[in-house]
Amino acid sequence: MLGATGGQGGAVVDALLAREVPVRGLVRDPASSSARRLAARGVEVVPGSLTDRDSLAAAMRGASGVFALTTPFERGPGTEVEQSRAILGAAHDAEAPHLVFSSVAGAMQDSGVPHFESKAVVEREIEAGDVPFTVLGPTSFFDNALGGEDQVRDGVLELPLPADRPLQQLARADLGRFAAAVLAAPESFTGQRVELASDEPSAARMASALGSALGRSVRHEEVPLGSVASRDMHAMWTFLREQGYRVDSPALHSRHPEVGWTTFGQWADQAVGASS
Repeated sequence: MLGATGGQGGAVVDALLAREVPVRGLVRDPASSSARRLAARGVEVVPGSLTDRDSLAAAMRGASGVFALTTPFERGPGTEVEQSRAILGAAHDAEAPHLVFSSVAGAMQDSGVPHFESKAVVEREIEAGDVPFTVLGPTSFFDNALGGEDQVRDGVLELPLPADRPLQQLARADLGRFAAAVLAAPESFTGQRVELASDEPSAARMASALGSALGRSVRHEEVPLGSVASRDMHAMWTFLREQGYRVDSPALHSRHPEVGWTTFGQWADQAVGASS
């Protein structure tokens, strides 16, 4: 398990432990508080880095499957390719029987989004490798709605989207349950690329759901796209306003009802309702 202390990896850890599956988690610092919490839950914690092939191989060796992801948000999208090559090399060295890689929905749509395009490079290298794999493509995570949590609690949800524009999104818990299902039955998913979405509320419906969870009015305000300073984020929001993700949610949910598929409203009730 790579990224075991992060949002995605942590969700997969939760789902695997719920299935009573033994988990080994790669962490940067086994003495950190997040790593100690994992160990207290019965996770075997091992040190390593996403760019250190040897430590990755040591962590993977003997595992029945590997959940992996790369991140562009520390040193830029180009880092993902470096990380992926270390991960793929380690999976080869460790003779990993199955690699589940978390990419992003829309990576293969020629999106022009830097951190989508870097994941497309990663996916092509995975497909060209010799390790059995499944690629998962998460849409935006529900949690991103709380990037400006103080503003939301004050009654405003700012998004660079028109009020009526649907946005396909995913609960991290749903990703965790889906990834755990893949790891439990890899033969049913080998060689597949599966894009994931739990719900697709409009910006206005997101504001309404957050308001219901908080017990107060929350209104949506459309942020001008020109005010998004980051080139990567500007490109992403342009993509989401124009092309958007293309997950066939009804078919996905029908094929995999065991995931449960959380609605945005259900997530909002849990994420902000309990602490409001």
